[in-house]
Amino acid sequence: MSSSETDETLESYGADVGTQGGVLTGFREWVMIQGSRIAVAAVLLLVISVLLVASYELDLLGFANPNSVTRVASGMIAGTFSLVTLVVSVNQLILSQEFTSAGKARDRLDGVVEFRQDVAEEAGIPASPAAPTRVLELVIESIRHDAIAFADAVDDHDDETREIVTKFTNSVQERADRIDDTLEETSFGTFTAVSAAINYDEAWQLYVATHLHGEYADSLSSDASERLEELIGSLKLFNVAREHFKTTYLQRELTRFSQLTIYCGVPSILSAIVLGLLYADVTGPSVNVVVLPYLAIVLIVVGLSPLALLVSYILRTATVTRRTSSVGPMIPQKDPEQGPFDVVYGEDQ
Repeated sequence: MSSSETDETLESYGADVGTQGGVLTGFREWVMIQGSRIAVAAVLLLVISVLLVASYELDLLGFANPNSVTRVASGMIAGTFSLVTLVVSVNQLILSQEFTSAGKARDRLDGVVEFRQDVAEEAGIPASPAAPTRVLELVIESIRHDAIAFADAVDDHDDETREIVTKFTNSVQERADRIDDTLEETSFGTFTAVSAAINYDEAWQLYVATHLHGEYADSLSSDASERLEELIGSLKLFNVAREHFKTTYLQRELTRFSQLTIYCGVPSILSAIVLGLLYADVTGPSVNVVVLPYLAIVLIVVGLSPLALLVSYILRTATVTRRTSSVGPMIPQKDPEQGPFDVVYGEDQ
């Protein structure tokens, strides 16, 4: 493996998901992940309002035909009822996970307790903290500590092994410092933990560490091999922590979305009914013709509020799920040509 290949494999292909590369990237990350879902929905409704008003002012839209407006109102009512049905289905899905037998509930509790004990043992503390972000901080600190110990353990090895290990551990420490800074700057909460975790590419690091463990098994001393195994264990623990917090977050997020949809559903249906009744009079709309288009736009925007909530919440949940879809060193997000180690069948033989 040449030096250039080593650089490319060990450092170039970590996922810096969410790294702020400019105003456009920052805005995209705010819409997809960081921003409050209510704020994102409000921005979406504001954009729709501006587009409707601009289209009316440019004579691209008209509100004088009662038949067209009443059809729109009918469609909004039907769409809102369909969305409420979707919300009921989501609630049923969440409740199906909560209703469980005593045996399964005990297994779930034992799994969480065992995970917290592993974190406490890895960090050398009596018990792991309750705050999700604090738990992640401890795991990240364990990864950093194991990476430093692994680098120190190969100081007396040959130049090739020491160079490769140093490049890898430096990359691990750099990314650990980055996520640690993120956690320190934010408040403690489940989504904060998930948001920080999706920016850390432990799957790629686990893949590289596993390859190094097999490729240089004969070159590493027993102490270096032990330190590498500890680093692999810490990376696995981080993956478990991320999946646990992601599951907890998604349950809370979908429940919150269901509540907000019900809150907005009633005003949405009422606004659609009022919009239809405005044009139901035989003599035409009773509202002043100058005010009527803007009133209709307001009612349409209110009627679209459940849809805006749906878009904002689905954007975040889908993005979180997509960016954390890897399980261990299996990385579906990576292109096959992105820095793979050159391995062939039967190479060890």
